[in-house]
This record gives sequence, structure tokens and C-alpha cells, in this order.
Amino acid sequence: MLHKTRGIVINYIRYRETSVIVKIYTEEFGIQTYIENGVRSAKSKNKIALFQPLTLLDLVIYHKEGKGIQRISEIKCNAPFQTIPFDIYKSSIALFITEILSKSLHEETTNPHLFHFLHNSILWLDGTEEHFENFHLQFLLRLGTYLGFSPENAHEISHELNLHNLPVLTKVLEYQLDVLMNTQYDKAPKIDRFSRNQLLDSIILFYRLHVDTLTEVKSLGVLHEVMR
Repeated sequence: MLHKTRGIVINYIRYRETSVIVKIYTEEFGIQTYIENGVRSAKSKNKIALFQPLTLLDLVIYHKEGKGIQRISEIKCNAPFQTIPFDIYKSSIALFITEILSKSLHEETTNPHLFHFLHNSILWLDGTEEHFENFHLQFLLRLGTYLGFSPENAHEISHELNLHNLPVLTKVLEYQLDVLMNTQYDKAPKIDRFSRNQLLDSIILFYRLHVDTLTEVKSLGVLHEVMR
């Protein structure tokens, strides 16, 4: 049966000579896997650019419950990016976010609140011109709410890390994290690079306590090096 839904590309892998298998977080069906044949051929009307990570899509899809790989009938980008692919800082953040999502999103059911959060956050990152250097920290702190493990304050994170004999946050870092937890993207405070990296490492450790599939985050090192 055909269904219309919006989607957010998570990642894709090449399949055979011209096809791809792509994971998309959909508004109607949660995380789904699709095969798109011939997309890597020169004559394909669905260019491979449509399957770049975090691309926002309008889809018409064939959906059958319990089927591992679905198919796409129609596809178009509903909000072409203006800055993310062309800004090294934003593209590094996007790469990191994509890896986190690929290892955290598993539910094949609708979650409109989570979808709207992801959709709106991606649009904000693409649209803002400055003060996005802490976006990935705030994004992770908010994402945890939708995944079911959001602490009320930074001290709770330190306490849980301590229970597992992991490095805890200093009082200064706890204060900075509390501010980030209670601030909108466009109101984030200035945080130096060293502190930002420490905060990010602590948040990742906290995530690993709650997301079994979050193992090594390969893009973390890139993000540490790139972000000012």
C-alpha cells in the first residue's frame, strides 16, 4: 500500500553496481530501510544527493508491516540545504549527529514529537549564520528526552557517571551544562573549545550508559579537531 510521509535521511550504503540501501527516519513509520535501484547511474532521475545524511524528504512509499526492506515510489527534497554541505563546521556537526542517530534510533513506529524535534533542529542548523558551535551539545541533551533518559540537571549526569566509575563533571562544567540544558539554540552561552570537548565527552559517556548500540563514535575525533 502507498503512503505519503516526510523523512530524514540517516545514512546509506552502496548496493550492487548502481543501487543504494538507505535508512530514513520517517514521520509515519519511524526508522525504515529502503532500497533504491539505479540511483547511482548517470540516467537516474533520483540523484544520489537526495540520500545525503540529514536530507529532509517528501516521500511516497510502499509500506508492508514486518518487511525488512521497503521501497520508494516517489521522492523529493522538501527543504534544500543552504549551508550545511558547504560549511565545514556545520557539515562536521551533521556527520556527528548522523552517527549518533544511526546508533540510537531503532523504533519502527511513529513518534511525531521526535520527528518534529529532529526536523526543526536540522532546519535551525542550516538556517543560522552564527553561534552554532554548541548546537551538538544542546541537540544531544534534548534528544535524550525523546529517547527516554533525560536528566533534570547536570549533577544527575555526574552522579550516574560516578556510579559506573566514569569521570565526572567538575562544578564549573556542571554549571555550563545546566545553562545549555535550559537554553534555546540561539541563546547558547560562549564556551571555550576545551570545556566544550570535555562536556561532549561526558554526554557521550552518559549516552553509552543508556544506548547499548552506541559503541565507538568515529566522528567524535573529527568534531573535536574542527570546532573552534
